[in-house]
Amino acid sequence: MISTTEVKIEKDLAHKQITVSTHFNAKPEAVWQAWTKKDILDKWWAPKPWHAETKKLEFQEGGSWQYAMVGPENQRQNGKFLYTKINAPKSFEATDLFTDEKGFTDDSLPQMHWKCEFRSSGAGTDVKILVTSKTDGALEKILDMGFEEGFKSALGNLEEYLEENR
Repeated sequence: MISTTEVKIEKDLAHKQITVSTHFNAKPEAVWQAWTKKDILDKWWAPKPWHAETKKLEFQEGGSWQYAMVGPENQRQNGKFLYTKINAPKSFEATDLFTDEKGFTDDSLPQMHWKCEFRSSGAGTDVKILVTSKTDGALEKILDMGFEEGFKSALGNLEEYLEENR
């Protein structure tokens, strides 16, 4: 399927923030579930040909999502979201960090704060994600690691999932 969703990424590195905006032709409830249910997250989170594997998901304030993005030759990039604020089904905030296989923070890689907002728009849903960091150079580092291309690809996977599961 060819992606029809435009993903807009605005980089304001001077203020240590990246804003990602997109629209899905799906109801807000479906988009919210895609971000909060492990079986759905595993279907779209990683850019192809990679896939995601959830190790643990406790979608609640103070809870976490521990996962791995797994490459075609079984390469693994481990990560964790620590949920700090949830306003279901409109928004959530989390600290995003890289981990080792056991879930311990990898301090050599940057941590980011994510604020994800979901708004009804016509028959679909607008999604806005604000990614920030307090650390100098953190956003530049994730951009160098392929954040922009990888996240656009993952959001394309989400669009395909939502289209197939209308």
